[in-house]
Amino acid sequence: MAENEAIVAKKHQKEHQTMDEKLNTLRAGVLGSNDGILTVVGVLFSVAAATTNQFTIFIAGLSDLLACAFSMASGEYASVSTQKDTEKSVVHKEMALLKSDFEGELQAVQAFYQQRGVSAETSMAIAKDLLSKDALGTVVSVKYDIKLGHYMNPWNAAFSSLFSASAGGVFPLVAMTFLPNAWQWPGTIIAVLLSVTLTGFLSAKLGHGLVKTAIIRNVIVGIITMFIHYYVGQLF
Repeated sequence: MAENEAIVAKKHQKEHQTMDEKLNTLRAGVLGSNDGILTVVGVLFSVAAATTNQFTIFIAGLSDLLACAFSMASGEYASVSTQKDTEKSVVHKEMALLKSDFEGELQAVQAFYQQRGVSAETSMAIAKDLLSKDALGTVVSVKYDIKLGHYMNPWNAAFSSLFSASAGGVFPLVAMTFLPNAWQWPGTIIAVLLSVTLTGFLSAKLGHGLVKTAIIRNVIVGIITMFIHYYVGQLF
Protein backbone atom coordinates (compact mmCIF):
# COMPACT_ATOMS: atom_id res chain seq x y z
CA MET A 1 0.00 0.00 0.00
CA ALA A 2 2.74 2.48 0.98
CA GLU A 3 4.74 1.67 -2.16
CA ASN A 4 1.70 2.19 -4.40
CA GLU A 5 0.92 5.54 -2.75
CA ALA A 6 4.53 6.64 -3.16
CA ILE A 7 4.56 5.70 -6.86
CA VAL A 8 1.30 7.51 -7.56
CA ALA A 9 2.37 10.54 -5.54
CA LYS A 10 5.65 10.72 -7.45
CA LYS A 11 3.76 10.90 -10.73
CA HIS A 12 1.85 13.88 -9.39
CA GLN A 13 4.84 15.66 -7.88
CA LYS A 14 5.49 18.97 -9.59
CA GLU A 15 8.75 20.79 -9.93
CA HIS A 16 7.38 23.85 -8.13
CA GLN A 17 5.39 24.23 -4.95
CA THR A 18 1.65 24.75 -5.17
CA MET A 19 0.17 28.06 -4.02
CA ASP A 20 -1.09 26.42 -0.79
CA GLU A 21 2.41 25.21 0.04
CA LYS A 22 3.91 28.64 -0.58
CA LEU A 23 1.22 30.35 1.48
CA ASN A 24 1.74 27.89 4.33
CA THR A 25 5.45 28.73 4.42
CA LEU A 26 4.75 32.47 4.24
CA ARG A 27 2.10 32.19 6.96
CA ALA A 28 4.59 30.46 9.25
CA GLY A 29 7.07 33.23 8.50
CA VAL A 30 4.67 36.07 9.29
CA LEU A 31 3.49 34.46 12.52
CA GLY A 32 7.07 33.70 13.54
CA SER A 33 8.12 37.27 12.90
CA ASN A 34 5.24 38.67 14.93
CA ASP A 35 6.01 36.36 17.85
CA GLY A 36 9.70 37.24 17.67
CA ILE A 37 8.92 40.96 17.88
CA LEU A 38 6.49 40.72 20.79
CA THR A 39 8.31 38.16 22.94
CA VAL A 40 11.68 39.89 22.62
CA VAL A 41 10.31 43.36 23.33
CA GLY A 42 8.41 41.95 26.29
CA VAL A 43 11.61 40.63 27.86
CA LEU A 44 13.57 43.76 26.93
CA PHE A 45 11.03 46.09 28.53
CA SER A 46 10.81 44.00 31.70
CA VAL A 47 14.59 43.78 32.12
CA ALA A 48 15.32 47.37 31.04
CA ALA A 49 12.72 48.66 33.50
CA ALA A 50 14.46 46.73 36.28
CA THR A 51 18.11 47.48 35.44
CA THR A 52 20.18 49.91 33.37
CA ASN A 53 22.99 47.40 32.79
CA GLN A 54 23.23 47.21 28.99
CA PHE A 55 24.98 43.85 28.93
CA THR A 56 22.28 42.28 31.08
CA ILE A 57 19.56 43.74 28.84
CA PHE A 58 21.31 42.50 25.70
CA ILE A 59 21.88 38.94 27.00
CA ALA A 60 18.28 38.70 28.21
CA GLY A 61 16.95 39.89 24.84
CA LEU A 62 19.28 37.66 22.83
CA SER A 63 18.45 34.60 24.94
CA ASP A 64 14.74 35.21 24.48
CA LEU A 65 15.17 35.75 20.74
CA LEU A 66 16.90 32.38 20.34
CA ALA A 67 14.40 30.61 22.59
CA CYS A 68 11.47 32.11 20.69
CA ALA A 69 12.95 31.24 17.29
CA PHE A 70 13.60 27.59 18.13
CA SER A 71 10.28 27.27 19.97
CA MET A 72 8.36 28.61 16.97
CA ALA A 73 10.33 26.35 14.59
CA SER A 74 9.70 23.20 16.63
CA GLY A 75 6.02 24.08 17.02
CA GLU A 76 5.58 24.60 13.29
CA TYR A 77 7.45 21.38 12.52
CA ALA A 78 5.21 19.37 14.84
CA SER A 79 2.03 21.02 13.58
CA VAL A 80 2.76 20.65 9.87
CA SER A 81 4.11 17.10 10.35
CA THR A 82 0.77 16.14 11.90
CA GLN A 83 -1.07 17.73 8.97
CA LYS A 84 1.16 15.89 6.50
CA ASP A 85 0.58 12.56 8.28
CA THR A 86 -3.17 13.17 8.20
CA GLU A 87 -3.10 13.90 4.48
CA LYS A 88 -1.09 10.74 3.78
CA SER A 89 -3.52 8.72 5.89
CA VAL A 90 -6.42 10.07 3.85
CA VAL A 91 -4.68 9.09 0.61
CA HIS A 92 -4.14 5.53 1.90
CA LYS A 93 -7.80 5.36 2.88
CA GLU A 94 -8.98 6.50 -0.56
CA MET A 95 -6.69 4.03 -2.30
CA ALA A 96 -8.37 1.24 -0.37
CA LEU A 97 -11.86 2.60 -1.09
CA LEU A 98 -11.15 2.76 -4.81
CA LYS A 99 -10.49 -0.98 -4.69
CA SER A 100 -13.31 -1.98 -2.33
CA ASP A 101 -16.02 0.58 -3.20
CA PHE A 102 -15.33 2.10 -6.59
CA GLU A 103 -19.01 2.81 -7.16
CA GLY A 104 -19.21 4.81 -3.95
CA GLU A 105 -16.19 6.88 -4.98
CA LEU A 106 -17.74 7.46 -8.39
CA GLN A 107 -20.93 8.71 -6.76
CA ALA A 108 -18.94 11.00 -4.47
CA VAL A 109 -17.30 12.69 -7.46
CA GLN A 110 -20.65 12.90 -9.25
CA ALA A 111 -22.24 14.51 -6.17
CA PHE A 112 -19.40 17.04 -6.05
CA TYR A 113 -20.26 18.33 -9.52
CA GLN A 114 -24.00 18.11 -9.01
CA GLN A 115 -23.68 20.39 -5.97
CA ARG A 116 -22.11 22.93 -8.30
CA GLY A 117 -25.08 22.99 -10.64
CA VAL A 118 -24.09 20.32 -13.17
CA SER A 119 -26.89 17.95 -14.23
CA ALA A 120 -26.86 14.37 -12.92
CA GLU A 121 -26.16 12.92 -16.35
CA THR A 122 -23.33 15.31 -17.16
CA SER A 123 -21.78 15.08 -13.68
CA MET A 124 -21.74 11.28 -13.96
CA ALA A 125 -20.02 11.52 -17.33
CA ILE A 126 -17.44 13.90 -15.87
CA ALA A 127 -16.89 11.61 -12.87
CA LYS A 128 -16.37 8.54 -15.05
CA ASP A 129 -13.96 10.39 -17.33
CA LEU A 130 -11.90 11.79 -14.44
CA LEU A 131 -11.71 8.50 -12.58
CA SER A 132 -10.67 6.66 -15.72
CA LYS A 133 -7.73 9.04 -16.12
CA ASP A 134 -6.69 9.70 -12.52
CA ALA A 135 -8.89 8.01 -9.96
CA LEU A 136 -6.86 8.67 -6.79
CA GLY A 137 -5.93 12.25 -7.66
CA THR A 138 -9.54 13.09 -8.50
CA VAL A 139 -11.02 11.55 -5.36
CA VAL A 140 -8.63 13.17 -2.85
CA SER A 141 -9.02 16.51 -4.61
CA VAL A 142 -12.81 16.37 -4.64
CA LYS A 143 -13.33 14.97 -1.16
CA TYR A 144 -10.49 16.61 0.78
CA ASP A 145 -9.08 19.37 -1.43
CA ILE A 146 -5.68 17.65 -1.39
CA LYS A 147 -3.34 17.83 -4.36
CA LEU A 148 -1.74 14.42 -4.59
CA GLY A 149 2.01 14.46 -4.04
CA HIS A 150 1.96 18.01 -2.66
CA TYR A 151 1.94 17.52 1.08
CA MET A 152 2.81 20.40 3.37
CA ASN A 153 6.54 20.43 4.13
CA PRO A 154 7.25 20.66 7.89
CA TRP A 155 10.88 21.62 7.30
CA ASN A 156 9.93 24.59 5.16
CA ALA A 157 7.54 25.81 7.83
CA ALA A 158 10.11 25.23 10.60
CA PHE A 159 12.93 27.10 8.86
CA SER A 160 10.56 29.88 7.85
CA SER A 161 9.52 30.34 11.49
CA LEU A 162 13.10 30.07 12.74
CA PHE A 163 14.38 32.74 10.38
CA SER A 164 11.43 35.12 10.66
CA ALA A 165 11.20 34.93 14.47
CA SER A 166 14.91 35.72 14.66
CA ALA A 167 14.57 38.57 12.16
CA GLY A 168 11.53 40.01 13.93
CA GLY A 169 13.21 39.95 17.34
CA VAL A 170 16.32 41.69 16.02
CA PHE A 171 14.54 45.05 15.56
CA PRO A 172 13.64 45.70 19.21
CA LEU A 173 16.89 44.08 20.39
CA VAL A 174 19.08 46.37 18.28
CA ALA A 175 17.01 49.43 19.15
CA MET A 176 17.12 48.82 22.90
CA THR A 177 20.78 47.85 23.16
CA PHE A 178 22.55 49.93 20.51
CA LEU A 179 20.71 53.25 20.32
CA PRO A 180 21.98 56.16 22.46
CA ASN A 181 20.47 56.24 25.96
CA ALA A 182 18.18 59.15 25.11
CA TRP A 183 16.70 57.18 22.20
CA GLN A 184 16.51 53.69 23.69
CA TRP A 185 12.90 53.73 24.81
CA PRO A 186 11.30 55.84 22.05
CA GLY A 187 13.44 54.11 19.40
CA THR A 188 12.39 50.65 20.59
CA ILE A 189 8.74 51.65 20.72
CA ILE A 190 8.89 53.01 17.18
CA ALA A 191 10.73 49.89 15.93
CA VAL A 192 8.10 47.62 17.49
CA LEU A 193 5.13 49.60 16.18
CA LEU A 194 6.52 49.71 12.64
CA SER A 195 7.33 45.99 12.76
CA VAL A 196 3.90 44.86 14.00
CA THR A 197 2.28 47.16 11.44
CA LEU A 198 4.17 45.33 8.70
CA THR A 199 3.29 41.87 10.04
CA GLY A 200 -0.35 42.92 10.41
CA PHE A 201 -0.39 44.09 6.80
CA LEU A 202 1.23 40.87 5.52
CA SER A 203 -1.02 38.58 7.59
CA ALA A 204 -4.12 40.34 6.22
CA LYS A 205 -2.89 40.08 2.66
CA LEU A 206 -2.02 36.40 2.97
CA GLY A 207 -5.29 35.59 4.72
CA HIS A 208 -7.40 37.83 2.47
CA GLY A 209 -8.54 39.74 5.56
CA LEU A 210 -9.10 43.41 6.34
CA VAL A 211 -5.75 45.19 6.27
CA LYS A 212 -6.79 48.09 8.49
CA THR A 213 -8.29 45.80 11.12
CA ALA A 214 -5.23 43.53 11.18
CA ILE A 215 -2.84 46.47 11.53
CA ILE A 216 -4.86 48.12 14.31
CA ARG A 217 -5.13 44.80 16.15
CA ASN A 218 -1.39 44.20 15.93
CA VAL A 219 -0.51 47.72 17.04
CA ILE A 220 -2.86 47.50 20.04
CA VAL A 221 -1.40 44.12 21.05
CA GLY A 222 2.11 45.56 20.68
CA ILE A 223 1.30 48.56 22.89
CA ILE A 224 -0.34 46.36 25.54
CA THR A 225 2.65 43.97 25.49
CA MET A 226 5.13 46.82 26.05
CA PHE A 227 2.96 48.43 28.73
CA ILE A 228 2.48 45.24 30.75
CA HIS A 229 6.11 44.15 30.62
CA TYR A 230 7.39 47.60 31.49
CA TYR A 231 5.34 47.64 34.67
CA VAL A 232 6.32 44.05 35.48
CA GLY A 233 9.95 45.22 35.38
CA GLN A 234 9.09 48.18 37.60
CA LEU A 235 8.00 45.77 40.36
CA PHE A 236 11.55 44.48 40.83
